[in-house]
Amino acid sequence: MAVSSSHMRFTFECRSDPDFSPPPPSFDNLRRRNFRSSAGSGAAFHGISSLILRFPPNFQRQLSTKARRNCSNIGVAQIVAASWSNNSDNSPAAGAPAPPAATATDAATVPLPVVVAANEDVVVSAAADENGAVQLNSSSYSSFLKSDASKTIHAAERLGRGIETDGITTPVVNTSAYFFKKTADLIDFKENRQVSYEYGRYGNPTTVVLEEKISALEGAESTVIMASGMCASVVLFMALVPAGGHLVTTTDCYRKTRIFIETFLPKMGITTTVIDPADVGALESALEQHNVSLFFTESPTNPFLRCVDIKLVSELCHKKGTLLCIDGTFATPLNQKALALGADLILHSLTKYMGGHHDVLGGCISGSIKVVSQIRTLHHVLGGTLNPNAAYLFIRGMKTLHLRVQQQNSTGMRMAKLLEAHPKVKRVYYPGLPSHPEHELAKRQMTGFGGVVSFEGSSSVRKGQVQDL
Repeated sequence: MAVSSSHMRFTFECRSDPDFSPPPPSFDNLRRRNFRSSAGSGAAFHGISSLILRFPPNFQRQLSTKARRNCSNIGVAQIVAASWSNNSDNSPAAGAPAPPAATATDAATVPLPVVVAANEDVVVSAAADENGAVQLNSSSYSSFLKSDASKTIHAAERLGRGIETDGITTPVVNTSAYFFKKTADLIDFKENRQVSYEYGRYGNPTTVVLEEKISALEGAESTVIMASGMCASVVLFMALVPAGGHLVTTTDCYRKTRIFIETFLPKMGITTTVIDPADVGALESALEQHNVSLFFTESPTNPFLRCVDIKLVSELCHKKGTLLCIDGTFATPLNQKALALGADLILHSLTKYMGGHHDVLGGCISGSIKVVSQIRTLHHVLGGTLNPNAAYLFIRGMKTLHLRVQQQNSTGMRMAKLLEAHPKVKRVYYPGLPSHPEHELAKRQMTGFGGVVSFEGSSSVRKGQVQDL
C-alpha cells in the first residue's frame, strides 16, 4: 500500500484557504523532516502540518454527525481538518465512494490509504532508518502548500516531533541546555553525525520552526532569527563588512540603522557611500571606486517609501562581487519576493507585520545557507537570541499574516487616495499611487503596497492639527 502525505483527498472538505498571492515558482528549498505515524506501524513519513495519519474506530459515524453540526470547524477526536487550498486537484471526486468501515481492532492499528494524484510519484527508499522504518519520499508537495497563505499556517510545523508532542500548535521549549544520553551522542552531534541542540543561544526547537516558516515564505535556503530587527542589522554589517571595508546604503533609511552606520562602523575603519534610492549611476560609481562588500537598502524605504529596482541593482552588485541585502520590513514576504528578484539576503523587523499583535520584538535574515551561516556564527557569539516564548508568538501571528496584509494593502491604498485629495495635504508618499516616483517599478516587483502611508501637511497646517485631518 503506497502512502503519501501529498495531494490528500477527503470527502469532508468544508473550508478553503484563500490564495492571497500567486504561488512562488518553487517550494523545493523547504527542508523536509520525518514524523511518525501514531498507528504504531513504525513507518516514517515526509509530511506537513495537520495531516491525518490514523482514523479512530468510529470515525465515519462521528464525522457524519459532527460534520453536519459544525461544517466550518470539524471537531473529531484525533482528527484535524486543516485549511485546504481552492485548487481543483484537492477537491474530492464527485460521487467517490467512502472507504469501507474497519473493525475497531483494525482501525486502531492500520492507517487508511491516502489517495495519490495521478502525477504524484511515491518512492520507497531502499534503506530503512536506524529504527527500521521505511522511508517514503514524494516527488512534489501537496498543492495546498504552494500558496503563501498556507505556508504561513502549515510550513515547518508538526515536523520531526514524536507523538508525545504531536499537538496542533508548536510547543514552547523553555530550556537553556539540552541532554545527551552518553558522550558518544555528544561527539556525534559535534561531528555533524547527529541532529540535536546544544545550548539555547545556538538553537531552540520552537525558534527553528519560525525560521523554517519564514524560509518557506521567502523561498530561502536558511533563516536566522534574532531578538530585534535592529539586532539583525547590526550583526549583518559586522559579519559581512570587514574592518576597513566599504558599504553602500541609501539616503532614505531607518534612523537607528543610519546612526549605527555613521557612528559605530567608522570605529572599525568601515567607510560608507550614501546614494539616492533611485540613483543607479551613483551605485555604479561607488562599485567602481571602492571594493564594496555590501549594498544595504530598504525597499520600500522608511519613511518615504521609495522603491529600489532590486533586479537591476542585484545585477550591478553581482558583477563586482558585492552582496545585496534588502530590508523588506515594509513589504513583507507576501508583497515582495526580494530573493527571487536577485537579492542575496532579505532582512525583516518581525516586530511590525509578522507578529501582528504589538506584543513581541524580533528580527530575521534569510538567504543562502553559505551567507546566512556567516551571520549565524557571529550571532551565536554576540547573543541577541530570541526566546522561545517570543518565537511562539511570531508563529501564532504569522497564521493570520496573509489576511492582515491583504486588508492592510486595501486600507493603505484607500487612505493614500483620501489624503492625496485632502486640501490640507501637500504630498502623499505611497508606492500604490501614480504620483509616486517609483510607482511603475513598484507595480512590477510588488503584489501589494502595504499599510504604511507617509504624507506632508500644507504650510497652513500646524503640527498639532495633523490628527484632525
